[in-house]
Amino acid sequence: MPYQHHFADGTLIDLPLGKVVCVGRNYAEHARELNNPVPSEPLLFIKPASAVVPLSDAPLQLPAGKGKVHYECEIAVLIGKPLSGAVSSEQAHKAIKGVGLALDLTLRELQDQLKAKGHPWERAKAFDGACPLSVFIRPEQAPGLTELPLRLVINGEVRQQGSSAEMITPILSLLQQIASVFTLQPGDVVITGTPAGVGVLQPGDVLELAIPGALEQSAEVAR
Repeated sequence: MPYQHHFADGTLIDLPLGKVVCVGRNYAEHARELNNPVPSEPLLFIKPASAVVPLSDAPLQLPAGKGKVHYECEIAVLIGKPLSGAVSSEQAHKAIKGVGLALDLTLRELQDQLKAKGHPWERAKAFDGACPLSVFIRPEQAPGLTELPLRLVINGEVRQQGSSAEMITPILSLLQQIASVFTLQPGDVVITGTPAGVGVLQPGDVLELAIPGALEQSAEVAR
């Protein structure tokens, strides 16, 4: 079924699905594991709304014949109020409607080819189904934006584990910097970077994503 924003209790969030703003290399160890330089400012790119699918409602469909698909588990932030230009940390905080989980699916071999040519990444990052997105918890249900834990388990094995405390640019600062570049609209989602441990998804993999103590979601890759 088509994606719509929901809270974890099933309540529909009456906001349109907008763009997904992604932040690359926001965890230093992840940048190093892919032999990428650690950026001095947020590395931003966008996935269109057409890339978003529900994380848990149906098996995740991997694009056929396009090479290995890597998982990247991330904390997602749902925007509830417009943010544009110079905004304060308080304004950024008040604009957060919900906190959730996302997978930034990546055609890694294609991305490497594009990077080598100095080309944009969209072919590797913005394909249909490239952003499985969870339900959201309300901001007051989150343990704290500066110390949000994050975990991904695949087939019973912990593959990624981290915390927003490890982010190079913290969540509120990210929102401020993004808003200074382009407007964030209600219904937009910001996914905030992935910790080390990314790898290849396989047909039949069972994934358990969590903000431990606050939100847990499961997903399965289609066979």
